[in-house]
Amino acid sequence: MDFGTWPRLLVVDVEGNGAVPPDLVEVAAIPIAAGRPVPEDARCTLIRPPRPITPFAARIHHITSHVVQAAPSWEEVAPDVHAHLQGAWIAAHNARVDYDALRRHLPRWEPAGVVDTLRLARATYPDASKYSLDALLAYTNVPLAGISGQRHRAGYDAHATALLLLDLARHYDTWDALIAVAIPPGMPGFPPQRHEEQTLW
Repeated sequence: MDFGTWPRLLVVDVEGNGAVPPDLVEVAAIPIAAGRPVPEDARCTLIRPPRPITPFAARIHHITSHVVQAAPSWEEVAPDVHAHLQGAWIAAHNARVDYDALRRHLPRWEPAGVVDTLRLARATYPDASKYSLDALLAYTNVPLAGISGQRHRAGYDAHATALLLLDLARHYDTWDALIAVAIPPGMPGFPPQRHEEQTLW
């Protein structure tokens, strides 16, 4: 894989407050450049949601309403998040969840394309027994020691997903071969369907 052919790519992760639909309480994006995550250029911010964080959500990501009490509101951070994501490809594990949450909060934003590491892993590792992020990190033995933070926080999960994506990318010769498998149908970047020309013979 020639990583020099990759477009600008940000691996993203979001955490919500447990409401339906969820309000965002944390957003992270880490770039991949020259075949490696670039944590020094990562963006991660806590957000004070308009509705309280549910106990169930807090048990998963350990972000409570008290933790985000002094955090900015979404309206305060949205312009910066939009500007940072604009024009980039994004990648995420089970990417439709993150994409849908971001699109709901940024209705005028559209990424250049969406890479789903869940979809990619199912095609790349058909013998894996499970395809959760934790299961795939264990299956691939991706090294996690250098990641700061903790699992289920946006910054950590985005970095871990970036490492998983790079592991998966080793199985593909080109960027085009990778995205042919990794983009869910109907998502940005999905190649248009080719219809055979109808003729009389």
